[in-house]
Amino acid sequence: LKRRHVTFRPDAYRSPLVSRYASKEMAFNFSDRKKFTTWRRLWIYLAKAEKSLGLPITDAQILEMESHADNIDFAMAAEEERKLRHDVMAHVHTFAHCCPTAAPIIHLGATSCYVGDNTDLIMLRDGFDILLPKLARVIDRLANFAEKYADLPTLGFTHYQPAQLTTVGKRACLWLQDLAMDMRNLQRARDDLRFRGVKGTTGTQASFLQLFQGEHEKVEQLDNMVTEMAGFKKAYLVTGQTYSRKVDIDCLSNLASLGATVHKICTDIRLLANLKEIEEPFEKEQIGSSAMPYKRNPMRAERCCSLARHLVALMADPLQTASVQWLERTLDDSANRRISLPESFLTADIILSTLQNITEGLVVYPKVIERHIRHELPFMATENIIMAMVKAGGNRQDCHEKIRVLSQEAAAVVKQEGGDNDLLARVQRDPYFAPILGQLDALLDPKTFIGRAPQQVTRFLSEEVRPLLEPYKAKMDVKIELEL
Repeated sequence: LKRRHVTFRPDAYRSPLVSRYASKEMAFNFSDRKKFTTWRRLWIYLAKAEKSLGLPITDAQILEMESHADNIDFAMAAEEERKLRHDVMAHVHTFAHCCPTAAPIIHLGATSCYVGDNTDLIMLRDGFDILLPKLARVIDRLANFAEKYADLPTLGFTHYQPAQLTTVGKRACLWLQDLAMDMRNLQRARDDLRFRGVKGTTGTQASFLQLFQGEHEKVEQLDNMVTEMAGFKKAYLVTGQTYSRKVDIDCLSNLASLGATVHKICTDIRLLANLKEIEEPFEKEQIGSSAMPYKRNPMRAERCCSLARHLVALMADPLQTASVQWLERTLDDSANRRISLPESFLTADIILSTLQNITEGLVVYPKVIERHIRHELPFMATENIIMAMVKAGGNRQDCHEKIRVLSQEAAAVVKQEGGDNDLLARVQRDPYFAPILGQLDALLDPKTFIGRAPQQVTRFLSEEVRPLLEPYKAKMDVKIELEL
């Protein structure tokens, strides 16, 4: 997938989410064309269901609506909305203009939220369907990386200070664990979505009960039929005029959680890039700095962090919107949701595409990692040296004091003189440690300090990661090339 070029209009603001970053499919998902053609399809579903349940609607009327489902006169709709100050009625009139026979039955019994809310739910569902395979590909690429470097020792860091060794692959599994949680959460949020269905003005279905002359069973059948036509298994049994805005909270909170995960991963990559242990892909002609030509800035990871903050911040919108909806509904949700819902999905789409590009081209520098280990390992190996001396007949307390003195001397060389860690050389020169000199290489082998990290990687990938990706195997081969 390549980023698409959008017509450049220097005299008008363009959201960079669409003009600069977002994928074509996600941009289309929240486009006016997708929105308003969905409205028309919802009116067709309603007419078909009403006809099948006995209302006087003809095949000719439905055929006329179907034949004009996609040819929307956007200019006419805009002019109608300017006059009417009502977007749904503007499109009812525009649809009716090209469907004169069907005009009397378009939107029959429905309220604006029949098309508005149901279309939003379709867009949310389809948005998740776009994101989930992308997240699966990120997990797949990172799992391959973790497997490749499962047993490559590297310094662990706590408080961003050198700590016990781990492996490059095990660290990647920490990232994968969070992404796997996001995968399950997004899938659950997608599967929990229901259709608003046909509920009428305040959710009581009163208008439809009147249309069907008090036949409750037909009203329920109508709701079920339209829900099925729209591709949903269930509709919400109770609504006000709108579906509960808690649904938006559920969707966007999981996207915000994904944003937190990506921010953490890309921050780690940026920190490791500073250490020159790992780098994101860097193009042959890419420029890292306009002033410093030698620089290789982690701009993709920085972009992910920047956009992830926006994704997390968007979570405040649905929380506040849901909290201030009065009784059956107020319209102060509308303008906010026009921004927060699309932007959350567009932003998530961008960071997943960028993260896939990063994980497909991560570069590891084992020699740099090895140098950093050599610099710190003598200090970490002191406990092993003490245990070896005790096994050779030494006194634990005497050995501890010897190591303490030599360690402080070596630390002074590192911190005060800027020299290398020479603790090992000091141990080798001290006659006290003669009984274990032949064991020092084995005692300082980095692979003896990584515990069960390789085994943990293998088990985690096989039991928790690979099974999660099974539903998306057919969509794994898509590669991401970033134009910007």
